[in-house]
Amino acid sequence: MRVLTVRQPWAWAIVHGGKDVENRVRSLGPYRGPVAIHAGLGWSEFGAEDWEVRRAVRSQEAGWRADDGEVWAADTIEPADPMFVRGAVIGVVNRWAEHRPRPGCCPNLGVRPFGGPWAMADHWHSNLSDPRPLPRPIPATGRLGLWRPDDALLAAITEQLRPGEQVAS
Repeated sequence: MRVLTVRQPWAWAIVHGGKDVENRVRSLGPYRGPVAIHAGLGWSEFGAEDWEVRRAVRSQEAGWRADDGEVWAADTIEPADPMFVRGAVIGVVNRWAEHRPRPGCCPNLGVRPFGGPWAMADHWHSNLSDPRPLPRPIPATGRLGLWRPDDALLAAITEQLRPGEQVAS
């Protein structure tokens, strides 16, 4: 398992809001497999203004699927909202691919499977699937890039996953 630190509200969107692409200016490397999402201490105003994030928040508040295309976006989201936990691991996803758009590769970023509404042009795209929110956030200090959890953090994450689900260290 690896851990990826992501600023809020993007971390929430990955674990709860249907965000299946993480955009980075640099490659995160060849690793494929389970990735714990660590909500960093920082807040992204760009993320707070993003239509897809605000729509996913409104969907959750109403009890609908995060990717319900019929939902109008929330007017605003607030950094102080308790749903945006910071400084903790909040869930686990599967990182199954990474690519960088190039001419002719993804002519229409709004079309799946490579891109969708979450993909940003001129960024590396880590494709994510199978988000598993943790019942209780696990306090941790973040780092840059994909990082390895220590034994205690790995044990705390594994303890909260579905019964019988294994994660590699």
